[in-house]
Amino acid sequence: MHHKLDILAEKGYVVLKDYSGPAIQPSEWESLEYMDWKSGGDTNFAPLASATGEMDCRGFWDHGKADKYGIWTSNRKIAPSLANYVERIGGNYGRVRVIKLNPSDEPTALRQLHLDDNNRLNPDGTGWVVRSWLELDDTAGESVFILREDKTDPSTESRVVLHPGMQIVIDTERLWHVVWHPGPKPRYALITSWESDKAIADWIKHELPGKREKAGKRQLLRTGR
Repeated sequence: MHHKLDILAEKGYVVLKDYSGPAIQPSEWESLEYMDWKSGGDTNFAPLASATGEMDCRGFWDHGKADKYGIWTSNRKIAPSLANYVERIGGNYGRVRVIKLNPSDEPTALRQLHLDDNNRLNPDGTGWVVRSWLELDDTAGESVFILREDKTDPSTESRVVLHPGMQIVIDTERLWHVVWHPGPKPRYALITSWESDKAIADWIKHELPGKREKAGKRQLLRTGR
């Protein structure tokens, strides 16, 4: 058994307040070294932290590790603000990477619904690994996170419309997920694997939206189809 976050028990995800920290310039994610690595569509990934500190998109289990205790790659020097964002949260991070997702249509995106393998080699009694997203670019409200409890049942689906600065935490080993991004330009987001521990629970609690922010968020959520 693993320790899990209580706040994810009901839905498997939580939308947080928009990022309001120090500015992160587009030149950081645009200048990163990307690798041709496919996951959830036509994607490239720029590893900021990997299992060994090398430019490697593979799972940590290929190196005999759980997805924790990530080591910064050479990309950290190119994107110090993104690395600082992760470090300020204070939790135990594993894979940290920027995704570049090229445009697709909705049927193509739905065919890419998948579960992540976050907890292979993760010892019992430790924190369950989940993932956070920080949306980086201006997608003009066109990109949508599609989340399902059951891959083949649209009635179990939630859709979260994405925008720059949005922060969201998802148990991606529980929820089938994909981002439908119609474009026209690529979408960029920072994805971080986190051990479910007190540091992450405290960060999420601090970043929960207030009543006024929740009212705005409800306009961005579409549940069921």
